[in-house]
Amino acid sequence: MAWGWHLSFLASTSNLPCWLVEEFVVAEECSPCSNFRAKTTPECGSTGYVEKITCSSSKRNEFKSCRSALMEQRLFWKFEGAVVCVALIFACLVIIRQRQLDRKALEKVRKQIESI
Repeated sequence: MAWGWHLSFLASTSNLPCWLVEEFVVAEECSPCSNFRAKTTPECGSTGYVEKITCSSSKRNEFKSCRSALMEQRLFWKFEGAVVCVALIFACLVIIRQRQLDRKALEKVRKQIESI
């Protein structure tokens, strides 16, 4: 019974990329996909970058999708810019609301003084 499970596990992992089930070494660093590679290699589809890896046990060469440092840096600064813009918008809203509340308080005090 245990062997049947083990064999079915091995059969189900044979369809998986080797880098999911065994150790691997990066043969070529993460680089942008060329137009040809983008059309022929499905790993290029998600990020537009790919690295070539060699799996230790099976010695298979495969491609693996990756994220480049330059792309991560651009995404980081876009996120930081969006955060700063949102912070500025809310800071302006706080200032506007504070001025409205100050005017209401001054009007209330003025009416109290006039009623005396």
